Amino acid sequence: MSLTDHSRPLYEVKAGLFKGLSHPLRIRILELLADGEEHTVAELQADTALEASHLSQHLAVIRRYQLVTSQRRANHVYYRLAYPQVANILQLARELLEQILDDSSAQREHVAQLPAVSQHGSRVS
Repeated sequence: MSLTDHSRPLYEVKAGLFKGLSHPLRIRILELLADGEEHTVAELQADTALEASHLSQHLAVIRRYQLVTSQRRANHVYYRLAYPQVANILQLARELLEQILDDSSAQREHVAQLPAVSQHGSRVS
């Protein structure tokens, strides 16, 4: 299936969602916001140990891709998830990660049960 002029913008928006999720620190920021509460930049900085400039860059990316919203009140900027489905995506990704790790662990156990490999005749010069 090729992308038509009509469907291409929708796929670009969808790809943008994944771009917003494509960095470990952005995922961590989103996980912190997944509690449904608003958090100040200072709170997020304390929880991530990021320098203010780095945190600001990551927040700008996830704001650009509409994963979070921000609101300035007095001297603070508050962030929250733009949609509750973002928390659902994060939870689903965690479940998938657990399954992948479980499968990898099971595969490692199978490797341990393989017979030893003989290294007779191999010489290092």
